[in-house]
Order: sequence, then structure tokens, then C-alpha cells
Amino acid sequence: MRIYSMTATFGKLEHETLTLEPGLNVLHKPNEWGKSTWCSFLIAMLYGLDTRAKSTKGSLADKERYAPWSGAPMAGRIDLNWNGRDITIERSTKGRIPLGQFRAYETASGLAVPELDGMNCGQRLLGVERSVFARAGFIRFSDLPVTQDEALRRRLNALVTTGDESGDGDTLGSALRELKNRCRYNRSGLLPQARQQLEALLRKLDELTALEEQAKKLRVRQGEVSAWQNSLSNHAQALRYAGAEADAAKVAEAREEFDRAVKRTEVLERACASLPSREETRQMLLKTKQFAESWSAAQLEESLLPPPPAPAEAPPPFRELNPDGAEAKAREDADRYARLAKPTWLVFLLAAMAAILTGGVLLALGKTLFGISAGVPGLGLLLFALSQKRRRAKERAAIAGRYPTADPGQWLPLAEDYREDTRDAAAALARYRASRAELDLRLENLNRQREALCGAQTPEKALESWNQAAACWDSFDTARRETLRLEKHWKTLRSMASQAVRPASPDTLEYTPEETQALLLDAQAEEKRLQSRLGQLEGRMEALGDRGALEREIGAVKSRIGKLEEYWQALTLAQETLAEAAAELQRRFAPQITRRAQEYLQTLTQGRYSRLTLGEDFSLGTEAEREDTLRPVSWRSDGTVDQLYLALRLAVAEALTPGAPVVLDDALIRFDEERLRAAMELLKALANDRQVIVFSCRAQEALCIMDS
Repeated sequence: MRIYSMTATFGKLEHETLTLEPGLNVLHKPNEWGKSTWCSFLIAMLYGLDTRAKSTKGSLADKERYAPWSGAPMAGRIDLNWNGRDITIERSTKGRIPLGQFRAYETASGLAVPELDGMNCGQRLLGVERSVFARAGFIRFSDLPVTQDEALRRRLNALVTTGDESGDGDTLGSALRELKNRCRYNRSGLLPQARQQLEALLRKLDELTALEEQAKKLRVRQGEVSAWQNSLSNHAQALRYAGAEADAAKVAEAREEFDRAVKRTEVLERACASLPSREETRQMLLKTKQFAESWSAAQLEESLLPPPPAPAEAPPPFRELNPDGAEAKAREDADRYARLAKPTWLVFLLAAMAAILTGGVLLALGKTLFGISAGVPGLGLLLFALSQKRRRAKERAAIAGRYPTADPGQWLPLAEDYREDTRDAAAALARYRASRAELDLRLENLNRQREALCGAQTPEKALESWNQAAACWDSFDTARRETLRLEKHWKTLRSMASQAVRPASPDTLEYTPEETQALLLDAQAEEKRLQSRLGQLEGRMEALGDRGALEREIGAVKSRIGKLEEYWQALTLAQETLAEAAAELQRRFAPQITRRAQEYLQTLTQGRYSRLTLGEDFSLGTEAEREDTLRPVSWRSDGTVDQLYLALRLAVAEALTPGAPVVLDDALIRFDEERLRAAMELLKALANDRQVIVFSCRAQEALCIMDS
């Protein structure tokens, strides 16, 4: 069989396709690329997915582990060539069963391939069962060692001993096992059934004897219980007579309590006659209580009322000014301050400088009179300009000194803040006056209510008076209810008082009525149980049958068991003989597999290991150069152990699956460079006759092929 391509929606693979070539395919891919997922996908497509497997704490079942990450249904397709035919196999999810839908058809025509179905696909295409392929040509690093498997053993045995896989020896062994199972298999075999029947008959006989003894004891116990019942009944009658006398005393005591309650009720009724009615008292108490609460709340609110708020204080620049005057003053000062800042005195200064300069020029030219006439006014203008400058600076300083800041831009906001403070103070005063007026109005109303409800009394005294009146009415009501209750109690006791006669015989028991009743009930119940149990025993003894018939049936069953024991021993002897023959045949396949595995091992290790043996349980023994004895694989390095098992797997695959692909999943990661090159040369040679697929996370495998 040769695989052209695989397309998978499986685990992390989402509609991804892997195309393969004839012969050797080396796929160098990084970790988490999906190499192991492709290997599991190939097994699942050929042999199906075990949907019955359950996840455990340490591992996930394949149906959960390889559920598509995208949430899409699990599906896949493989295009391959089988016996010269190009075939496509498809599996898809069916309902809740992943890969439960199977289809196989000719790739070109689409015609169905009837010899393939979901159950036999892998075995028909590869010629072996799933476990055999997994232990032969499907080589993963995690399970390189070849473990013992019944299907693998059977196929190797049949192939070596008969040249085919008819399995006649296994058929005969199955027939012997079936006969032995029919004779002795758990509880369903003839021998276990006969022994069970014998045990049942012996149990019936023992049970019959035990039942007869129990029935005898039950009859004795019945007499004892009957006598005890009579004693308890006499004691119960004595207790009832004593109880009747006690009831009469309780009735007399209850009548006395009732008479005393009537007298108390009459006294309270006379006290309430001078009071307002019950309803009026209740209403006035409620009104007085509500008023007292309102009065206390108003008094507390008055005591907690704060003093009236003070008016807003004018800033120092605006003393004796209202907010409007303050804003006008701030604007006026700012404008005046700005005008004084203008350098108008520069005009006079420039004119003075010009006049003085002109006078100086004229004096220099010898025109003294004209020079003096021009210079003297210039000096006057100079003095005037300087005096104007000093006056303006002094006036500006005086204006700025009235404010907390020399920045004129802050003077008007200061006046505006004064206006806002004045407005807030006025609003606070208005709120205070409104609260005070509302409180005064409430106090005035409460005073009027106090006069109407309390008169000259304080609310507290009035409330106390009404509470006393209400308490008097409540006491009267309570006393009246108690009188009615005691009357009912007296009449009830009188009606319930028991009447009893003296017991027929002297009473010697000292149990209470409850204990006597419990003991009497127990005795009656025991008598019923004894009678019921005796009836059951008699019925069971009747059902068990006659003792003589049981003993005759036991003898017949013992005879049949003896014959079955002889038959079992004959079957066991035949099965042991067949097992010895099968073991002998099994030992024959080891040399054939061993020779081929030994050749592969010599190639992989460049001749270092010249000898290899294979045990019946697939255990390996090896002998290296300059060694005189065979040693188990536990003596070898990890890399050498991998090479030993790779050689064995390739030999088994050559014997059992000559046409199937050989798949390796990171199986060579512990090979050194030389043995890795030898392994790749060996796989390349094997690829001449079959398809070989090598998955690896390293680049060395591909480099070895390129170098060769």
C-alpha cells in the first residue's frame, strides 16, 4: 500500500493536507507542528477511533485529545494505492460519534469499494490487526520496545510454522477452552452448577434441621410472653385506679383556682368603672404619645438651632461701600491707574531736550542772546517733565497701596467676590429666618395642642396618666381571659377525669404508666412476632420438603459431580498437551525474526553488535564485539536500546506487513551522527520496496539523505 496524501480536521489540524512521495519521505518539522497528530490521524483513519475509551486523571481519550481545536466536526481523507487501485477512504463525524461515518471508493470513478468498511479497513489494507501494526511498522519514540501481544504472537507463529494464517491450532485451543468453560466456568459451568446445587441441597437440609429447633424454642417463648402479658395488664389496671383518684384531686384544685380568678376579675372591673372607656383610653394614649414625640422633637430642634449668620465683611479697599459702589470704585481706580501709566511727560522732556540742544548750538556759534533765550525755556520744560513723572508715579503708588495686589486686573474680581459674599450672606440670613419662622409656627401649634391634650400637666405627666389607665384596662382584660381559661381548664379536667375499678389481683410491679404501656405493647408485639415467625418457620419447613427426599437428591447430585470431575481432568490434560505444542511452535518463529533483526542491528551499529536473541516474551539479548556473553537491553545505553528495538521492529514489519508503509515518529532522536547516517541509509534501502515516512524535529535526518 502506498499513501498519496492525507487531509485532516483532527486536533490542531484544520483542513490541512500532507502530500507524500513513493519511497522515503523525511519530514523535518519543529515541535508542535503536528507530527504526532498526523501519526494518530493515520491510525484513526485506518482502524477507526475508540469512542468507548474514557479519559482518566493522567491521560485523555483520543476522542477528546484530538477533538478539532476550531470546534468543527472531526473528519479526514486519505488517497492511496492498494493492489494497483487508486482508492480514497473518508471518515467523518456521525451524530455524536467522531469519525463514525466511513466511505471507501475508487478515486477516479467514485465507485464504492465494497470489500472495505469502517471495521475491517486497516486489516484489509495492511493485512494485520491494529495492535500488530502498532507493534511492527508504526514506530514512535515513546513506544519503541516491542511488547507481548496475543495477535502479534498468533500471526508470527502461523507465518513461521505453516506459511499462512489459518490458525487451526488456535481453533482447537478455543474449542477446548469452550468445553472447559461449559464444564467449569465461574458459576455458569456444569460442574459449578452441580456443586451449587449440592451446596443448595445441603443448605436446605441444614436449614430444615435449624428450623425445627427454632420452632421448638419459639413455642416455649410464647408461653413465657403470655404470662408476662397477664402481669402487665393487672399492673395497668392498678395504675388506672390510682390515676382516677389523682384526677379527682386535680379537678378540685382547678375549681379553687377558677374561684380565685373570678374574685380578681371583679376587683379590676370595679377599678376600671371610674376610668374612661377602653377605646377612649386607647385613642387618647395614642394621641398623647404622638404629641409627646413631636413636642420633644421641636424642643430639641429649637435647642440645636444655630445663631443667625453674620453679614458679609467688605474688603479694606471698599470700606463703607456697598457692592455696586465697590465695583464702580474698582473700575475707576483701574482706569486711573492705567492713565497714569501712560508716559505723557515724555513730550515735555523731548521738547526740553530740543530747546536745550538748540541753545547750546547757538552759544557755540557765538550767538549768546539767542542761545540763552532758547536754553532757559528748555530747562524749565525739563524740570516740568521730571516733576510730572514723579507726581504720576506717586499717585499710582497711592492707588495700588489701597489693594492687596498691585495687579489692576485683580481689583474688579475682588469687588465681584465682595458682591458674591454679600449675596450668599443675604441668602443664608433668609434661610435662617424662614427656618426660625417655620419652627416658631410649629411651636405655637404644639402649645395649642398641649393645652387641649394635657391641660395644666406636662406632656410627660399626661402620657404617664394615660399609660396607667391603659394598664388598668389591660390587667382587667388579662384577668378576664385568665378566668375564662381556668373555667375551661376546670371543666375539661372534670370531663376527662377517669373512672376505674380496683385490680383483680394484688400488684407487685413498680413501672410507671408509660413504662407499663410500652412494656405491654412490646409484649403484644413480641407475641405477634413469635406467632408470625412460627408461621413462617412452619411454611418454610413445608416448602423445604421431606427430609428423606432431600437426602436421596443429595446422593444423586454427588454422583453427577464425580463424573464431571473426571471429564474436567480429561479436558485439562488435552489443553496442556496442546499448549506445549503451541509453545514449541512459538519458539520456532524467533530464529527467523532474530536473523533479520540481527542483520539490521549490524548495519545500524556498523558491526559492533554481531549477535541478537529474541525471547518468547519479545525480550532482547545482545552481544557486542569483545564480549563473550549475551546481555539484556538494560545493560545498553539509551541510544543503543533504541537501535535494538528499531532493528526488531523493522524485522517484524518485514515479516508481517511487507506491503504496508513504515512510519517513524521521532524514533531516531537518540542516535549519534554515525548511527543516524547508517539508519537513514537502511531506511532508504527499505524504501525501494515500500513507502517509508520519517517524522523528525531535527534536521540531521534530512541532511543525512542529502549527503548520501
